[in-house]
Amino acid sequence: MAVIMHVDFPHKDIWEKEMATQMKELAESINKEPGFIWKFWTESKKDNMAGGVYMFDSREHAENYLKMHSARLKEYGYSDIRGKVFEINEELSKICKAPF
Repeated sequence: MAVIMHVDFPHKDIWEKEMATQMKELAESINKEPGFIWKFWTESKKDNMAGGVYMFDSREHAENYLKMHSARLKEYGYSDIRGKVFEINEELSKICKAPF
């Protein structure tokens, strides 16, 4: 069963186009992760936060990715990383035009 994962963390450095340029290689590598379906990259200059909303094909794949990604973010110097995995109510989500 597909799941959604939300990750966020404090971020102050780069935004928008600059982030897209600097993170392009990382974005391409995420496409190769087991069970990965899609990701929305999120950023809020107002709140100094960045992160993403992901869809994976299983809780196991999402949790494995979250563990690896949290460690990678810590290596990049980030802290206070929050991540949660949620099951999806597909019936209600389809009514609301979720991108399945």
